[in-house]
Amino acid sequence: MAENKRIYLDFNATAPLRPIAIEKIVTAHELIGNPSSVHAEGRAARAAITEARDTVARLVGGQVRNVVFTASGTEAANLVLTPAIESAGSAGPLTRLVVSAGEHPCVLRGHRFAASAVEILPLDGQGRIDLGALEALLGGGGRVMLALQAANNETGVVQPVAEAAAMVHAEGGVVVCDAVQFFGRAPCRLEALGADFLILSSHKLGGPKGAGALVAASPSHRIAAPLARGGGQEFGLRAGTENVAAIAGFGAAAAQACAEVETERFRLAGLRNALLEEVRAAAPEAVVFGVGAGRLPNTLCFAIPGVGAETLVIGLDLAGVAVSSGAACSSGKVARSHVLMAMGVAPDLAGSAVRLSLGWSSSVEDALGFGEALRRVLAPIRRARSAAA
Repeated sequence: MAENKRIYLDFNATAPLRPIAIEKIVTAHELIGNPSSVHAEGRAARAAITEARDTVARLVGGQVRNVVFTASGTEAANLVLTPAIESAGSAGPLTRLVVSAGEHPCVLRGHRFAASAVEILPLDGQGRIDLGALEALLGGGGRVMLALQAANNETGVVQPVAEAAAMVHAEGGVVVCDAVQFFGRAPCRLEALGADFLILSSHKLGGPKGAGALVAASPSHRIAAPLARGGGQEFGLRAGTENVAAIAGFGAAAAQACAEVETERFRLAGLRNALLEEVRAAAPEAVVFGVGAGRLPNTLCFAIPGVGAETLVIGLDLAGVAVSSGAACSSGKVARSHVLMAMGVAPDLAGSAVRLSLGWSSSVEDALGFGEALRRVLAPIRRARSAAA
């Protein structure tokens, strides 16, 4: 590994800015008008937002008027995960929220349902939801909202969203899909997923931090309780002057990511396999999670028995490689993964789990450099074990 050249393998936490996004951000920062103003300067700012809204709507197969920009995927989750959803021709109010045990913290803790109304959907040993358990929950009465990731941020495991959505819709329920890790990494269309709402985030695919979106499949479901009230921006659902530069950068990054999704899927899968080879070479005893399920091509989650996640994450960081353990939204702490625990992974092994995630700027050199760094980090651990044996 070249001296002072760091290797970044944490794209599921955030991706480096794409050059096209930087260009859009710089251009948008030069727009001086408030996008709610009617003069030429305001209309220019509004046009930048409209362009991004058009782009996001087109990419997911939605309608422009159903795209609401937020400050993050977390804010989008907090906005939509509410019983205050008015549905045309519905059989009554939403009374229950069903969430999978592996959801991101913004879904597990960011909802506006009463705690007594929330039910957890279990995962199998590969990290997929149990559709039989979902069927049983749907038979419990009341109208259900299901919150389900398209793909898990820690393991990369892809969920059967379309199958689950068909089951929920048959009972008159609503489906919210966290597509933050999926969008720009796999084909992400509302119709194919069957979701009523999609949660998206800019910085996972090479756009700027500070922008996300909530996309509704149709206007038949209306959120009756916005999080922030004020000037009526974003169709009255997200008051406050829009972050024009972040939204413009989001649209540009999303367009490029989705245009390249097919070629990138193959390239990233090859790089992930190269990372796995390096892990196996350095630690043949390593356990890889989710290999029996469909996974995103960019994600590898593994554990080396007896080597704590904190030891490995810090050791690799000092060796010039950025990796993570669990979700990056956990205040920077290295903690045991709730996702792996829900999969039935033993606590000690779950406490050793490390995630590698790739993206648009990743290279073969990164994979080889990671392998070199991993061997360097493990060498003193191996020596200490041998001396103690």
